[in-house]
Amino acid sequence: MQQSDRGIRLSFSTSNDGLMLKQIQAVHVPDGRAIDVRPLLHIVEDILSFAAPSGDAIVETGKQATGTEAFQHQTNYQTNITDMLETLSFLIDRISIEMARKCSETREEHATTMSILSMVSNYPWDAKLVIALSAFAVNYGEFWLLAQCYTSNQLAKNLAILKQVPGILQHSTMLKSRFDTIKDLITAMLDIAKCLVEFKEIPSNYVTEDVAAAVSAAMDHVPVAIYWTIRSMLATASQITGLSGSENELSSHNLYAVDAKSPNLAPLVSVDVLRKRNVLLLISDLDILQDEVVILQQIYEESRRQSNSLDQNPYELVWLPVLDSSVSLSKIKQRIFENLTATMTWFTLGHPSLLNRAVFKFIKEEWGFEQKPIVVVLDPQGRVTCSNAIHMMWIWGNLASPFTIAKEDALWKAETLTLDFLVDGIDPVILKWISEERFIFLYGGEDIEWIRNFTHTVKTAARACGIAMEMVYVGKRNPKENIRRNMAIINEEKLSHCLPDITAIWYFWIRIESMWNSKHRLGKADENDPITQEIMTLLSYDGGEGYGWALLGKGSTEFTKARGTTFLTCLSDYNLWAEDVQTKGLVSAIHDYFLQNPTPHHCNRLVLPGTADRLPEMVTCSECRRTMERYILYHCCDE
Repeated sequence: MQQSDRGIRLSFSTSNDGLMLKQIQAVHVPDGRAIDVRPLLHIVEDILSFAAPSGDAIVETGKQATGTEAFQHQTNYQTNITDMLETLSFLIDRISIEMARKCSETREEHATTMSILSMVSNYPWDAKLVIALSAFAVNYGEFWLLAQCYTSNQLAKNLAILKQVPGILQHSTMLKSRFDTIKDLITAMLDIAKCLVEFKEIPSNYVTEDVAAAVSAAMDHVPVAIYWTIRSMLATASQITGLSGSENELSSHNLYAVDAKSPNLAPLVSVDVLRKRNVLLLISDLDILQDEVVILQQIYEESRRQSNSLDQNPYELVWLPVLDSSVSLSKIKQRIFENLTATMTWFTLGHPSLLNRAVFKFIKEEWGFEQKPIVVVLDPQGRVTCSNAIHMMWIWGNLASPFTIAKEDALWKAETLTLDFLVDGIDPVILKWISEERFIFLYGGEDIEWIRNFTHTVKTAARACGIAMEMVYVGKRNPKENIRRNMAIINEEKLSHCLPDITAIWYFWIRIESMWNSKHRLGKADENDPITQEIMTLLSYDGGEGYGWALLGKGSTEFTKARGTTFLTCLSDYNLWAEDVQTKGLVSAIHDYFLQNPTPHHCNRLVLPGTADRLPEMVTCSECRRTMERYILYHCCDE
C-alpha cells in the first residue's frame, strides 16, 4: 500500500496519552523476579539478522543457511540460556501463536497488544519487550527459513508450497521496497530493546542525585515505548502473514480483507487503517483518464478536510489496477503505472502483477469490470454495498457517502434538475451568477463558426431586450484537441466565458452521463421520470452532428433549451416574442416560442454511456416521444 507522506498514524495515537499509560500500567504487576534477558536478546538479534528482508537477502540466503558461522557464533551463550528457555519457551510459544492468529483478524491491534502485555504482566519492562520480540522472531524466522531452504530441502519445499513462498519470491524485485521497510522497522525495534536492556544494566552507583530526575523522566517513557514496539511487531507480522498467503481466499464478502492483508496491499501501514471502515475499491486498467484521477483526487481530499482525524475519515480509497498478471508489463506500461501511482494520494496496489488471478477473474465476472473505471464499496464487515459507486461520486461527491444504493435513491428523491445542479461546483463564477439571478446561457458544440454566430446573436438580442446575459461554453463530451482550440479562440476573441479548463468540460459531461447511469441502475430511466428526460435531451443534443445547442436559465429554478439552429432562429425572431418578456419573463417567453414553433423535422441521435448488453431495450425520443431506433455504435478517435 503506497501513500503520500501526508502521514498515517495508528488509530490509537489519537487518543489521550494519559489514558493509554494507565491501561498499560494496569497490566504491569511484576512479581520481583530477576531475569537477565541479554542472552535471549542475542538469539533474537541473530534470527532477525539472518532473516533480513531485502531483495538481495532472498537471493543470498542459501549461502547463509548452509554455513556454520551462525552455529559457532551461538555456542558462546547457548549454555547460559538453556535454563531460561525452559521457563520462557511456553510463554514465547503462546505469544507467537497470538501474534500469528490475531494479526490476521479484524480485531483492533490495540486489543492484541494489551493481551500480549497481560501475558507478560509479571515480568520487568525490559523482559516484557524481549520476550515479545522473541515470539515475533519465531514467526519471522520460520517464514524466512522456508524461503532460504525450500530449494534444497524437500520438507521445506513442501511447506513452502503450502505457504505460497515460491510465488512471493517470484515477485522479490517488486517487493524489495516492502522488505526494506520491514527491515528498517525491525532495526528500530531491536534498537529500542537493546537500549532498554542497557538502560537497566546501568549500575545504581552511577545514578547520582543530579541525574536521578533525568533517569526517572526516561523511565516514564518506557511503558509507551514498549507498547508501540509491540504494535510494530503486530503490523510487521500482519505483513508476513499476508505474504505467506494464508488469507488468499475470495468471496464478495471478504475481498478487501484478502487484498488488505495479502501481498496485494503493502507495507507497514497497519491493517487497522482499512479495518472497520468503508473501503472504496477503485478498479481500472492503466487507461484511466488523468481527468478521472484529478476529480477523484479533489473528492478524496475534500473528505479528508471534512474530517478532523484518521478515525473520522468516512472511507478509505484503494486503487486496484486490473491487468492480466500472466502478461508482463512493457516498459511503457510500467512507466504509465508509476506515473499514475505518483499522482494518487490514496492507497494503491504495489504492482499490477500482485493482483491474485482469482481476484482478477472475480472482478471481471462478478463485478462486471470491462474498461471504464468502477468503484466497488465495501462496508466495515467487507460486504459489498454498491457494485459501482463511481456515478454517485461524479454527481454528488462526498454528499453520497457512504455510497450505498439506499443513499443514492434518497439523494434523487430530494433532487430536481436545476442550473446549479447541472453546474455543481465546477465553476464558482457560474454559481455566483446563479445566486445573483442573472440570465445565463450554457452552450456547447464544436463548430467554431456556429459559436461565433451564436454568441454574436445573443449579444444582439441582449441589447435589444436591455437585459444582461452571460454565456458559458461547455464544449462536448469526451473533449479532444478541437475543443481545446475552441476554448482558446473563445477566450482570445472574448466571445463568452468558458469552463475553466478541459478537465472541467470533461467533468460537466461525465456528471450528466452519470446521472443517466444512476437513474438507469435504479430503474427510473424512463419517459415518466422528468429528470431522466431532461438528461437524455442534453445527451441527444451533444450526440448530434453539426451545430451546437444552448440552454438558457435564470437563478436556480427555471431554464429552457433547444438545438443551436432552433435557438438562433428564436433569437432572430425577437420581435415575435418581445412583448411576452414583460409579462412572462425572458425564459418563459422563449420557452413558449419553442412550443408554438416546433421544428418541422428532427433527427435526434442519443449516444448512451455503457455497453450493449446493459442498455434499455426501448428509449423514447425526447422531442416527439416516439420509440427511437436502436443501433450499436463503435467509435474511435485518436485525436
